[in-house]
Amino acid sequence: MKRFLNRWRMRYFVLLLLISGVILICALGAKAETKLSLAILPFFIERLEDPTKGAVSCPLCKSVYRAGEVVPGAQNTLTQLLYQKMEAVGIFKVLPLEKAEEVLSPPVKQRFEEKPVLSAIQIGKDLKVDFISVGYLFRFEERIGSSLGVDKPASVGFDVHLFRLRDEKMVWHGKFDETQKPLSDDLLKIGSFFRRKAHWLTAEELASVGMDEMLKKLPGASELEEKQ
Repeated sequence: MKRFLNRWRMRYFVLLLLISGVILICALGAKAETKLSLAILPFFIERLEDPTKGAVSCPLCKSVYRAGEVVPGAQNTLTQLLYQKMEAVGIFKVLPLEKAEEVLSPPVKQRFEEKPVLSAIQIGKDLKVDFISVGYLFRFEERIGSSLGVDKPASVGFDVHLFRLRDEKMVWHGKFDETQKPLSDDLLKIGSFFRRKAHWLTAEELASVGMDEMLKKLPGASELEEKQ
């Protein structure tokens, strides 16, 4: 009888260990699958009436960019690039772009122009996400020529701001501002030259490379949550 009880207790103990292990694995798996949610607003275009003269500043961070042409469709191109690359980074569960676009009615856009920070935070709260990104496009000039030679190189300027909704703070800011130049103009940038495929890029290709470089500086999930 005693031997039977000991054997039963041992089996019960092993069963408890197995159940505890399964619960722990499930809990860790659920935690690993939980990602911070992010809404990406379509890029806003900030430009002067005459883009060939002067500079333009970002409404959020006041960084200054050379004003320039923004070719038709550039806004959507840049927004799609950011969406794809943010998903690839793997930090966020990114809200479908159409969900963010739905909230940008004409009255909301007008309020955004007047109070961009407050408007972005309210939109993020309405969408019930952890973070929201706001980007501005200042210049998106297409190259004139081919990949082998150009009369005018591509030139792109944009920035991205990331807001944390629980405390309404901007926790990250990335920017890219470049006009492609030949290697002969700056031998110190040989690494950058080859990352740009050693040829003349289109504006979209330049923007894509620049966004990759910008997002390399994006903090990890824990830092974004804890950053003061």
